[in-house]
Amino acid sequence: MSGKYEDKIQKLLSEMTLEEKAGQLRQCGPSLVGAFEVSFEELLDMMFDGRISQEEFNRLMGTAKQDFREEDLKAGRMGSYNGIGDAATVNRLQKIAVEETRLGIPLLFGYDVIHGFRTVTPIPLAESCAWEPELWEKTARVAAKEATAAGVHMTFAPMVDVSKDARWGRVSEGAGEDVLLNSLYGAAKVRGFQGEDLSAEDSMAACVKHFAAYGAAEAGRDYNRVDMSLQRLWEEYLPSYKACVEAGARAVMPAFNDINGVPCSVNKWLLRDVLRGQWGFDGMTVSDANAIAECVNHGIAADRAEAAQMALEAGMDMDMTSEAYIENVVQLVKKGAVKEEVLDQAVADILRVKFELGLFDHPYKTSEEREKDAMLRPEYRAVAREAAVKSAVLLKNEKVLPLKKDAKIAVFGELAAAREEMTGAWAIGADGNDCVSLTDGLDAAGVSYIYEAGIKDGAVDEAAVGKTAGEAEILLCVLGEHKEQSGEAASRADITLDPSQQALFDLLVKTGKPVVVILFNGRPLAIPQIAEKAAAVLEAWHPGVEAGNALADLLYGKENPGGKLTVTFPFASGQCPMYYAHINTGRPGGKSKFTSKYLDTPLEPVYPFGYGLSYTQFAYSGEKIVRNEDSFTVSVKVKNVGERAGDEVVQCYVRDPAAKRARPVKLLKDFLKVHLEAGQEREVAFEVPFRSLGYYDWDMNYVVEEGEYVFYLGGSSAECLSIPAVL
Repeated sequence: MSGKYEDKIQKLLSEMTLEEKAGQLRQCGPSLVGAFEVSFEELLDMMFDGRISQEEFNRLMGTAKQDFREEDLKAGRMGSYNGIGDAATVNRLQKIAVEETRLGIPLLFGYDVIHGFRTVTPIPLAESCAWEPELWEKTARVAAKEATAAGVHMTFAPMVDVSKDARWGRVSEGAGEDVLLNSLYGAAKVRGFQGEDLSAEDSMAACVKHFAAYGAAEAGRDYNRVDMSLQRLWEEYLPSYKACVEAGARAVMPAFNDINGVPCSVNKWLLRDVLRGQWGFDGMTVSDANAIAECVNHGIAADRAEAAQMALEAGMDMDMTSEAYIENVVQLVKKGAVKEEVLDQAVADILRVKFELGLFDHPYKTSEEREKDAMLRPEYRAVAREAAVKSAVLLKNEKVLPLKKDAKIAVFGELAAAREEMTGAWAIGADGNDCVSLTDGLDAAGVSYIYEAGIKDGAVDEAAVGKTAGEAEILLCVLGEHKEQSGEAASRADITLDPSQQALFDLLVKTGKPVVVILFNGRPLAIPQIAEKAAAVLEAWHPGVEAGNALADLLYGKENPGGKLTVTFPFASGQCPMYYAHINTGRPGGKSKFTSKYLDTPLEPVYPFGYGLSYTQFAYSGEKIVRNEDSFTVSVKVKNVGERAGDEVVQCYVRDPAAKRARPVKLLKDFLKVHLEAGQEREVAFEVPFRSLGYYDWDMNYVVEEGEYVFYLGGSSAECLSIPAVL
């Protein structure tokens, strides 16, 4: 996109003072002032640490007001805001920028639109389980229409951090453990957010995050270090960001973490050599919140001024909230510590995106009337319902699902009626009252049921549970996580169920009646007892505003589950990280004592990557392979051998069994979601380029070796037909 606006950018730069240039690099959120003597961040910590109650926090917040630093704005010391999502405020501040500043440069408004704005769709981890790029793009388009109507110009999404460790809370924000899925997911979201014309009123810039390898934080602990070989970085983590850049993303957010000792916020190799040099990115970079100043904590900068100097020279254009740039950049340039050309390049990157968004020609891209009309439209809710249906994964079914309309059912678990919990993490524009809970959905479907939360004050109410269970034939047990238990700053050392939830399930199982478990969660959970003893398990994740309606459709067979897992479910927390594309040791896990395994867990996960059941069954046969000039064509026949129509995600994996660097036991190369009527058979073919079979050798050369390969075709990473090939 570069070139079109360069003359205008250079003209503006020639007219700007150093202070105005520094202002363009500044992104602030509105600060809160009011009846408390500490910062908002400290107030939040006080609530989370238990020093004040939720009620006291709400009381104090009720007396607060927002400070938008309007004097700084008028002085040209503000280039962007984040966290503002209403048209009236956006237009009021934009009017100041355009009409009351010396140069009239418009503001850029960013917002975390991760999985919907007001019409909240399933969390990204859930939606990835649909294995459907067209759906991913469609939900992003809905999000863009709503968010832009509220004045948002840029979303801090998609997150394409490959995550192989279920302990990491932010696994909920991406497409799981596989690099190909994250790449396709991210590219689809970029297309959906940005639309066909970035300057259109319903298009917003996508900001890809978190660059790079944030999902590989050591021990799954948020913000932790990342230390890995360059080979692994290039093969397993960088491709998803590159796919988003190639899809046209106009912004990139460097990650909190360091890579091999250098924080991404000040990593010149990452931001200049790779992102701009090798990938040709010409958009803007924006730090994560406070990340530049936190380079002092990392131990790589002596103070905030040095952190600002390092970040700017490394290629970080915009400073989100730390104020390190606005406090130091002018003096850094004046004393020669930073060349003015470096500052100009950063300003130019930001101005370029503002021009591309059409902000100079149309700074007021929305109105309060448009905002009011855009939210929660019936057609948007229909998309959210479709996404919730397709995101659900049927993990077990002993012929108890779908339920019969006349079955006497009882519903247990507080999450069954908790509307506000359906949004999941990072749904900051959401209103829990917009959501349809499971019990709401059953009511809307005309289902007769008995409801008992079952847990009071952290303990199971055995009398109430026993009485309710005695009046039903089938017991729906709703378990999982509250939305605060996953997402940012929500890493968990123990990913099992809360003891009271496990006790509720155990009590229901003792009745001898079929127990159907419905899971609401933002990460894989270690649930071997559930997998063993439940009659059925339906993974719903955090499904969004249409949760209950989608689940009623699935439970009663109006819709047929077709989702497949994009993450591995371990047997125990201590197995993390556990993922399908692992590399064998010299002593692969087995029955023999001296093999790579744990003494107290099975070798296999509870549920493997790519796994998911249906109300029908699919059979695979007739696998074959053809060698072309520069690719293999691998095909297999898939037949619906059940009694109803359904969707199947056909998966193609490959292995290089004797390479000069140990390679994964399986690596996803392609997939296709097919719809088959009962009895219908279809041949599914994948073309796998020879080039895609390569890897980086010890000297970081990308090589494609001649020799034997093995392709795997099937409905999960664990159940495949194999076929050899020779290159």
